[in-house]
Amino acid sequence: MPVRRMCFRVYLEKAYLCASQILGLYEVVFKMKKILILWMVITAGLLHCLAQTGGGSVYNFLNFSYSTRMTALGGSLISVHDDDATLLNVNPSYLDARFNNTLALDFTNYFASTNYLSALYAHTFPKLGNLAFEVCYVGYGDFRGADISGMETGSFSANDYAVTVGWGRQLSSRFSIGANLKMIFCNYEMYNSFGLAADVAASYYNEDKRLSMTLLAKNIGSELKTFAPGTYGRTPFDLQFALSQRLAHVPFRYHISLHSLYRWNMNYYGADNPFMETDALSNQIVYPSKTSQFFDNLFRHFIFGLEIEPSKYFSFQLAYNHNVHQEMKIMSRSSLAGFSYGFMINVRTIQFGFARQQYAPGAAPNCFNFALNLDEMSKLHQEKKTKKLQRMTP
Repeated sequence: MPVRRMCFRVYLEKAYLCASQILGLYEVVFKMKKILILWMVITAGLLHCLAQTGGGSVYNFLNFSYSTRMTALGGSLISVHDDDATLLNVNPSYLDARFNNTLALDFTNYFASTNYLSALYAHTFPKLGNLAFEVCYVGYGDFRGADISGMETGSFSANDYAVTVGWGRQLSSRFSIGANLKMIFCNYEMYNSFGLAADVAASYYNEDKRLSMTLLAKNIGSELKTFAPGTYGRTPFDLQFALSQRLAHVPFRYHISLHSLYRWNMNYYGADNPFMETDALSNQIVYPSKTSQFFDNLFRHFIFGLEIEPSKYFSFQLAYNHNVHQEMKIMSRSSLAGFSYGFMINVRTIQFGFARQQYAPGAAPNCFNFALNLDEMSKLHQEKKTKKLQRMTP
């Protein structure tokens, strides 16, 4: 009998803990109500001002990952409240005074002769607040031109540029908002285009639970000057949500990211899909069950990541993107498409990162990051200078 009472007591304690966690999450959502309303108002206003109908999506280079940490964790939005300035490109809501006088550089060796890079500088101004300035460049290499008869006309290049101004503000100890304004220019031989886009983000951070959540409306905008007259293309809009939590007693942080939240269907079942099975007798396409289609479509919206932090100087990242896996897998062999990994080294004021994201066998771009906090470096230099003077003083 005492054993049964003890087991019953353990079950009650577990039920109480679960109920407390559920109530705590409800409290978080309730407190986020005001900031979510503000976020939706701002987003709706930007959509009304900037969005235009037209052809297909343009400026898809805006979806490139300009952060090794983001690349290693699946290539989409991640929500982390720390000193990593490379994440400000995609999440301006965490831009605050911590990043004052910080410089971040990125270089990615993409496919073929394509490379892209970015440079970001963050500064806190007394009246303007927390701002970040970034320049992104994508070079697709040199091409040989020819006229309609096949006669060569010389070589030309194709390049994309984006200049971003980011702003962030902390509303309270747990809530913050931010926005990016992007000026976009593309030059392909004799054709060029200019456009504007904006990101709007809202974040929640609970320091006690080490829990971080971000909601992001990305690339709201359109072309202003088009490649061809009268055909206005849309920017690659996306609605994303991400959460992460650093576990209390083990050096792990898990990440869950959701993308393409504005649409449900992300898969395609038809005759053009090489993975569709065909009935040998009727020669008709055999469609997967509705349950299989539902779960495949559901997990295409998810990216699962894990970050291992054995010390404050080193971390390792690993992630799986189901949508990339489904889009890039091949029939003849198994593939690691959709998997990504990387690491970061933090030495005092300097941060170095490396990441790879697998698309197909032999197709995994290399991404490099370098970040430096100039204020912290100046303080460190001053401390060393002071200690040296103290040692020299008799």
